[in-house]
Amino acid sequence: MDKRRPFHSLSVEEALNRLEGNAERGLSGEEADERRKRHGPNRLRRSTGRSIWIILLDQFKSIVILLLVAAAVAAFATARWPEGLALVGVTLVNALIGFFSEWKAMRSMEAIRDMGRQTAKVRRQGEVTEIATWQLVPGDIVVVEGEDLVPADIRLLEAEALRVNEAALTGESVPVSKRTEAVDPEAPLAERRCMLYRGTSVAEGRGQGVVTATGMSTELGRISELSEQAQGKVTPLQKRLDDLGRRLAWITLGIAALVAAAGLASGQDPLLMIETAIALGVAAIPEGLPIVSTIALARGMWLMARRNALVHRLTAVETLGATTVIFTDKTGTLTENRMELQSAVTPRGRYDLSSSDGPRGGEKDLRRLMRIGALCSNAVLESEDNAAGDPTEIALLAAARRLGMERQSLLESMPEVREESFDPDVMMMATFHQDGDDRGEDRYYVAVKGAPGAVLKACTHMADADGKRPLDDQERQEWQQRADDLAGEGLRLLALADKQVRDLQDDPYQDLCLVGLACLLDPARQEVRESIDRCQAAGIRAVMVTGDQASTAAAIGKRVGLVEEHHGPPMQAGQLEDIDPESPDEDQRLLETRVFARVTPEQKLRLIRLYQERGEIVAMTGDGVNDAPALKQADIGVAMGGRGTDAAKQVADMVLRDDAFSTIVTAVRQGRITFANIRKSVMFMLCTNIAEILAVTAAALAQAPIPLLPLQILYLNVLTDVFPGLALGLGPGSDKVMDLPPRDPRERVLTRHHWRALAAWSSVIAICVLAGLSIALAGLGFERERAITVSFLTLAFAKLWFVLNLRDRDASALDNDITRNPWIWAATALCVALLLAAVYWPPLAGLLDTRPPGSGGWTLILSLSFLPALLGLFAPKIRFAG
Repeated sequence: MDKRRPFHSLSVEEALNRLEGNAERGLSGEEADERRKRHGPNRLRRSTGRSIWIILLDQFKSIVILLLVAAAVAAFATARWPEGLALVGVTLVNALIGFFSEWKAMRSMEAIRDMGRQTAKVRRQGEVTEIATWQLVPGDIVVVEGEDLVPADIRLLEAEALRVNEAALTGESVPVSKRTEAVDPEAPLAERRCMLYRGTSVAEGRGQGVVTATGMSTELGRISELSEQAQGKVTPLQKRLDDLGRRLAWITLGIAALVAAAGLASGQDPLLMIETAIALGVAAIPEGLPIVSTIALARGMWLMARRNALVHRLTAVETLGATTVIFTDKTGTLTENRMELQSAVTPRGRYDLSSSDGPRGGEKDLRRLMRIGALCSNAVLESEDNAAGDPTEIALLAAARRLGMERQSLLESMPEVREESFDPDVMMMATFHQDGDDRGEDRYYVAVKGAPGAVLKACTHMADADGKRPLDDQERQEWQQRADDLAGEGLRLLALADKQVRDLQDDPYQDLCLVGLACLLDPARQEVRESIDRCQAAGIRAVMVTGDQASTAAAIGKRVGLVEEHHGPPMQAGQLEDIDPESPDEDQRLLETRVFARVTPEQKLRLIRLYQERGEIVAMTGDGVNDAPALKQADIGVAMGGRGTDAAKQVADMVLRDDAFSTIVTAVRQGRITFANIRKSVMFMLCTNIAEILAVTAAALAQAPIPLLPLQILYLNVLTDVFPGLALGLGPGSDKVMDLPPRDPRERVLTRHHWRALAAWSSVIAICVLAGLSIALAGLGFERERAITVSFLTLAFAKLWFVLNLRDRDASALDNDITRNPWIWAATALCVALLLAAVYWPPLAGLLDTRPPGSGGWTLILSLSFLPALLGLFAPKIRFAG
């Protein structure tokens, strides 16, 4: 026997032989101990998550933060203690905000490892006993029954009406019938009917099997390894801010070197040059940027949480705004994760039953069909929110109730006396009911439901107005074709039949009368189509990635508007493996496909990587253990909070409390607004900081007094930068943000357009500052300290008024997102108070070395500081969103 053949392709005898197991006796204690030494305990390996120290250390990895630290070191080295302490304080405040916002448990694999019950029923030395699941070894004979969680990977030896929920592992939305016959070696995981896998659960029935794999060797363990191997994410915002920080570092070093060289060449005091270099370093660094971006992201987290989207990592807020592709699951995200009887087909025609306002009387044959659905069932339906049993049976009971038929009332008049449980081999179920006639003779009514092909073969008659008539081969073929056509629409079908017998022991599956077909569907969420339309308007592609059947997935895709005529057909898992990334035709085929069906965890990973290699920013939704690797690999992993496993929730960047696709779209909108707001804050801070650099550099080269002292620059950058910048970061955003295409994933925080605007406005503000210094010295005859106070306040107030120039493009000058933002006005009032304190509160004035400017000085300050804002009324608008 070839030991490379998978267990699902082996017969029962071959599987037992390979594992040296015995179905009747099981293993002895000594054999189990020896095998446990060889294979290890039945546990999943503990993965290493981010410790609190790693989370804290990550807050200091930004280039801007490192520049702040370097400036603080330089300040301490030159005995400038106030500047150094202020820089250290800014750095620590930012780190603490980021740390406490991200401090969450990040141990996804612990959730996987803890799945399942702690004991399993196993046959040891001929006796069935319960043992801890970690003690299971390959070759053990395990017994499972209703509601058990499968403790290991198992090859079935016996299966009695066994059905298993495999959604967490395969994505299959309904319980799967299991049997003992071997399947093809190449069968995908979802079609290996003779196997049970760790982490799945038994819906009904009973089974016995031999353990084939434990611990990390199970399918669940393999997925655990994939999650560990999936690459961690550096978000677009992290990349862009680091890129901006590197640019600032080179700009700062270049200007400092230029000024130092020019000053030394002209005979300036070396100590003065060191002081000037520190001033330039402090001016170049936007000290408030880390705080503002962190708080803006935290605000985005809070707003998303109010809309049912819980974000684990701050920068994931912005990543959502940059998303170009959303890979979405089908069940529960696009659909409601419940079965509904959409229609019924009888010999008289097709009835629409999807609405609660559907037929309540209906035709006689429709009521006959619904009676079979209600009687031939093991489900219980107390209310819409209180039901137990198979989802398809619950749907049939709900439809029967809408027609005025309650199962309990039917059973009172037609008591159940025998049941033939669903058998995967015959694909049918039957119940016998007492049905006496007027003459007192005992008769039994038999209700049957099952797969259309199986039921049609068992039918010799068909229902009609007079009760029944013979069913010939041609009609049988027509019914089969009708069933195939309906299945092509993505419907799940059940055929229903009945008959009357006099002997309770009669075969229930002979001489049946076909009553009709029940067409069931997991209905699409009502808001999904609108959300997908919004995605398309925003230039975001929505792609369904599911473990379900291609026909079902494609039908749902069409219903919600995800799949249109020009899109390619659904791509099966095997086809995805054949994609050649180097082929332009196959690349185009990949991008045109909107539905990927029967996809395995490895294929989800491959799909995400294929898109990421093309420069896409990928969001991935998931709920099962099988989704954990893909959630980790995606740029933004989105887990379902309602039905999702702990493993998926812990590894994801965001958890949806309502499991709704529309919540993702809302989060994308907030992400776009957050990035646009951060861009405005960066523009605000850099514009005024570059103005400081230009003013200080020009004064140093001209051998004039430096217009701003280092501590004055730090005071402005930390206070009059942070509060207006923070107010910009909290803005409501443009109403048209979702009418724009996604930003190019390679686009920097500031584009050439923004740098040109920065250069222009910085020059204007710097000219105003130098003009204030010159006029104060030469025109008003102020002493040096008082003149520097004028230039200091001119820059400070110019910063406050300049914020009005950062309104969205095409917005009105008086009615826009800036003037409607109450935080802007609160920040402006606070900053005015802080600037007055800097001049008129003696302790602070002494620290900053300022002097009261007097009425003439204030007239000069206000006139020059308003000039940039007045020019902004006529200047071209700046683009922030999109």
